[in-house]
Amino acid sequence: MIHPTAIIHPRAKLHSSVSVGPYSVIDEHVEIGPDCFIGPHACLTGVTTIGAGNQFHAGCVIGDAPQDLKYRNEPTRLRIGDHNVFREHVTVHRANKITEDTVIGSNNFLMANCHVGHNSLLGNHVILANGALLGGHVLVQDRAFISGNCLVHQFVRVGTLALMQGGSAISKDLPPYAVARGDNGICGLNVIGLRRAGIGTEDRLQLKKLYRLLFRSGQNVGRAVAQARQEFTSPAARVLLDFVAASKRGICRDTSAGGSDAGEAAEL
Repeated sequence: MIHPTAIIHPRAKLHSSVSVGPYSVIDEHVEIGPDCFIGPHACLTGVTTIGAGNQFHAGCVIGDAPQDLKYRNEPTRLRIGDHNVFREHVTVHRANKITEDTVIGSNNFLMANCHVGHNSLLGNHVILANGALLGGHVLVQDRAFISGNCLVHQFVRVGTLALMQGGSAISKDLPPYAVARGDNGICGLNVIGLRRAGIGTEDRLQLKKLYRLLFRSGQNVGRAVAQARQEFTSPAARVLLDFVAASKRGICRDTSAGGSDAGEAAEL
């Protein structure tokens, strides 16, 4: 299961079912769970713990030092869950301090040439398309979809079931269920994602009304949140309200022409 050209430190911990391709490098403090596949020319380094059933395709660099001038070679960590796919030349960096980890959850799909910066936290069932770039300390919640060549600034949060259109860029928080377009813009709800996630019609209608109140009414966001808490009570609505209320960087603003639902790609 291990190609003879692979270089594996004798103190690295690999489950007996792990497959390692040619010219891969696995360093001393890496621990790999069962049924993982390590493709050719992959490099796994740092204090990196990897769960079961993960795939690392050709040229991945996983657990390397953070791109942070303050970093002083401390034994910082990267933790990866189960059943993730890391396609060609994906880079994921370990944290920049020992009190925090970089964390990748489970069942995520990271396509070719995307990057996850130090101290970032990815939930579960997240998709990063080709060339997507996440700065340090980024939070991406469950089932978010970040399209090709998107940019996410450091310390930004991406809410659950949010979607970024290709080439969009955000330096403010992207609310749950919203569609990002252009620079720090949103243009409606990710209706297809909501339906696929099993969010019912009544809850989707409530989210549509809540979206209009928060982002298209022209009100101050704080006052709109306070008003909305009295009117919207579904679990999905509470997720959106709590996310907006907790924002420290500010929220992406709606940029739909005339306040239309152009970003809602399907009927509720």
